[in-house]
Amino acid sequence: MSRFRKGAALWGSLTAPAITAPIFAVLGALMLGALLMLATGHDPLAAYRAMLEGALGGRQLANLMATLARATPIVGMGLAIAVALRGGYLNLGGEGQLVLGGLASALVALYTPLPGWLLLPASLIAGALAGGAWALLAAGLDRWCRVPLLIGTLLLNYPARYLASYLVNHPLRDVASGMSQTHRVPEAVELPRLIAGTRLHIGALIVLALVLAAAWIVRRTRVGYELRMTGLNPSFARYGGVDTVRLGFGAMMLSGGIAGLVGAMEVLGTHHRFIDNALTGPLYAWTGLMAALLAGSSPLGVLAAGLFFAAVHTGGFGMERGAQVPRELSRVLQALMILLIAARGQLLTPRRGGSTAAAGKAGAT
Repeated sequence: MSRFRKGAALWGSLTAPAITAPIFAVLGALMLGALLMLATGHDPLAAYRAMLEGALGGRQLANLMATLARATPIVGMGLAIAVALRGGYLNLGGEGQLVLGGLASALVALYTPLPGWLLLPASLIAGALAGGAWALLAAGLDRWCRVPLLIGTLLLNYPARYLASYLVNHPLRDVASGMSQTHRVPEAVELPRLIAGTRLHIGALIVLALVLAAAWIVRRTRVGYELRMTGLNPSFARYGGVDTVRLGFGAMMLSGGIAGLVGAMEVLGTHHRFIDNALTGPLYAWTGLMAALLAGSSPLGVLAAGLFFAAVHTGGFGMERGAQVPRELSRVLQALMILLIAARGQLLTPRRGGSTAAAGKAGAT
């Protein structure tokens, strides 16, 4: 009987909505994508085979290295959003925090008279502090000026982007390069590559360490418990003695700090200078948001979702080359996954009662 109960408990955990919803979303999106390709005269099996090869194959696993390099900022931004989302705080300002973090790291690396061994950590810390401060500004606007966090974080993306664009196009521009970018940072400040000849740098290991640390904090510490309780029921958390105001400011600062650190690592590890639109053009922040939603704000789930989205993106180039299917279809697949995730409360969770509130509670679980 005990074995039967353990088996039933294991099956229940494997079929929980938190696990089945992302799986059904991915499978559903792939099926809808296949129908779309059939309707446009393409072979979906050949297209998905080419996508898999484009994401993981290539000579000396070059495509896999490209996927991992692409996944590094996506997972980092997904973790930044998931940390806040776990406590019920929706941080849509990741793009601005990412940009300011990258800009701050470049400025410290270029203009701070420190020895090389100290300049690298100082640049990374500067990026994290810049991103955290920008997120704190949104939290302050929410607390004292009644600007909803969702609106405040979203709107603060624009001044951050435009300020960075002005600086690299005018006072900080490397005029000799003819591009909208700063001067190249010193070689001592560049993050080392994990594999020579690829774009994969040591920032991938830093992001992995952050994911593992966040997973442990959320599940094994008092702060993680308070964050989960606040996300589930703020009133209950306050009744239980949780200082939700302090927790909210801390969660937002940590979220923005991770985003700023990701921007710093991309500047120091990939571009080696701050380039206008280089951090916003690839849509790292918004793809990270999709990864956080797909993973249900689970840190380990964000790691898996970020790797998947990176594989879909890099595989899209292989799909275009090998099967002549436009790579824009890969973005269609991502959008379909998010739409199916948004509908998981209706598709996977039965309604309880007849009221809208009851249905909303069912979807939230």
